Amino acid sequence: MINRLKIIKKVRETPTVFSLYFHWDAEVLPGQFVMVWVPGYSEVPMTVASREGEKCITVKVYGKTTERLGNMGEGEFLYLRGPYGKPFSSSRGKKLLIGGGSGMASLRSLIDEDSTGIIASKTSDEILFEKDFKPGMAICVTEDGSRGMKGLAPDAINNLDLTQFDTIYVCGPEMMMKAIFDMLRGKELNVEFSFERSMKCGIGLCDSCSVDGFQVCRDGPTFHIKEVENMAEFGKTRLASSGKRIYMK
Repeated sequence: MINRLKIIKKVRETPTVFSLYFHWDAEVLPGQFVMVWVPGYSEVPMTVASREGEKCITVKVYGKTTERLGNMGEGEFLYLRGPYGKPFSSSRGKKLLIGGGSGMASLRSLIDEDSTGIIASKTSDEILFEKDFKPGMAICVTEDGSRGMKGLAPDAINNLDLTQFDTIYVCGPEMMMKAIFDMLRGKELNVEFSFERSMKCGIGLCDSCSVDGFQVCRDGPTFHIKEVENMAEFGKTRLASSGKRIYMK
């Protein structure tokens, strides 16, 4: 079923990222996503970044559909279907949330008083949702060193005792997640990844989001590290919207 929802608020999060808020009584679990459609444009998958009270999608402008969403405002209508996908298995206990770029949107609904965050971006202007964490619980990492630690998300992991966390959640560019996976595999840690891949249908029909036979829209988008260990394509290849296989660098 397609839901027609009125935008009640628009919040600019960074120069290239914004959140659109709306009322929707559907239950959405952490890690699930919706397919967002604007008349005249294609559908795109989006995480519901805020699930309590007013819900929202957080959008980074990268193509025609997201550019159109960026030009929308209060009083206009979104069309959503879903929610879809496998949610994170649990959100209890002490959590480490590792988000790269707009990947923090997939983790935002997990943030609570027991959460520590590693928020990575290219520059200080692109840091997302730092203020959602308790003071001192967010570690910022920027590639240019303009905010917090200079480097990449994996660099910040080395300064933490990971055994103190009940669960570690990771979302961001796949090469970032692959680097973190390589660091954490084989250790006795409870780690879950939220994949970001091209999706056309959201319900397992088109296979455009396939990874080693797993369909991200249906079998994911969240995967335990034990599942990721069986994915030879993870961090190496992906499918373009045309179906062509692309090798990552």
